[in-house]
Amino acid sequence: MLPKIHIIGIGDDGLDAVSASVRELIERAELLLGTERVLDLLPDLPSDRKVIGGDLDDLLKQIEVAGQRRTVLVVYGDPMFYGLARYICETLGKERFEVVPHVSSMQLAFARVMESWEEAYLTNLANHPLDAVLEKIRTSQRVGLFTTDLHGPPEIAKALLERHIDYFTAYVCENLGSRDERVTRGTLAEMTNMRFDSLNVMVLIRQPDAPDRPREAIGQRLFGNPDEAFLQSQPKQGLLTPAEVRSLALALLDIAPSSIIWDVGAGSGSVSIEAAQLASEGTVYAIEMDAQDYGLIIENAARFKVANVVPVLGKAPEAWEKISDPDAVFVAGSGREVTRISAAAYQRLRAGGRLVVSLVSIDNLAELRRAMGEHTSDVKVWMVNVARGTDQLERLTFESLNPNFLLAMTKV
Repeated sequence: MLPKIHIIGIGDDGLDAVSASVRELIERAELLLGTERVLDLLPDLPSDRKVIGGDLDDLLKQIEVAGQRRTVLVVYGDPMFYGLARYICETLGKERFEVVPHVSSMQLAFARVMESWEEAYLTNLANHPLDAVLEKIRTSQRVGLFTTDLHGPPEIAKALLERHIDYFTAYVCENLGSRDERVTRGTLAEMTNMRFDSLNVMVLIRQPDAPDRPREAIGQRLFGNPDEAFLQSQPKQGLLTPAEVRSLALALLDIAPSSIIWDVGAGSGSVSIEAAQLASEGTVYAIEMDAQDYGLIIENAARFKVANVVPVLGKAPEAWEKISDPDAVFVAGSGREVTRISAAAYQRLRAGGRLVVSLVSIDNLAELRRAMGEHTSDVKVWMVNVARGTDQLERLTFESLNPNFLLAMTKV
């Protein structure tokens, strides 16, 4: 049986910051593999040294011919985080290797700017074109980027500003872990005129309360527009009705061109706007009690160029006392209030009108179903589970949305 090959991560301080066991693995190695930069960090040892470059096929050959020799591949940072270890293990088999990580430069960068990276969007521009990740950056709270010579911090900043993405504070962390380490903080506009060493990580932190900016190409669909096409309040982003649930809800509302529609708890207005596009000759009353979201309804309606959305600032049911009876009502809510509001909305529906309620709590769903069953026996319920495909570390993964429950009925 061939001996295990160790893939070990180190930093700019070489062996000074590794454990005794890791030092022993490197010092006892008969063959050391690594880039010239990494091998220069190691002291003179009796082992053979082979410099590896960007040719991955050559690296695989070097590993294969190592045979029975104790072999260590030394890399910079965490070998499994955009490093060589994943590719090698998948190609030659995980059983051949043991991985010993070091703190990655991405971890160091977030530590230097004192921000959490738990839910940050992280990517390597060497593997993903900048144009392909700009949309993901736009909707993120925190971003960590491994830059390249082609797409360094100034080029990234310019590309973001061209998309009107100007609401991030930017940090560029150079030569992390070395004596000439430097962290630069500034706006994206300031970054466009700066120069940085090639070894850097760029961190972007969204400014507090900055609204999410929609893409320019919006309104191409009557309904089911992407979530990111709508302005959303921060930090409440993610509370708008997801596109998949929104599409099903609009179908259940059975909207006609001249329908009168209420959107109760309208948020930033995604349902209101798409309902207005379907009811082009009707009126949609977007009822919202949060002043910030009320302002976003107005902005989103202007962006989608719908003039038949009437924002109503106030709390239901008092807010709808003076508006026209509806043909269709959509209610999005949580908590026990949703049952009271839905029952009151049902009373105002015209004969044949449709009520659709979106909830996220199964307890509230059971209570609402019982209550609405007193008005009609034709209460239908759906549980909507959706997972969206996304690229994560060069693999297709799926991010599940929170389950949504839809309840629908027609007034007889």
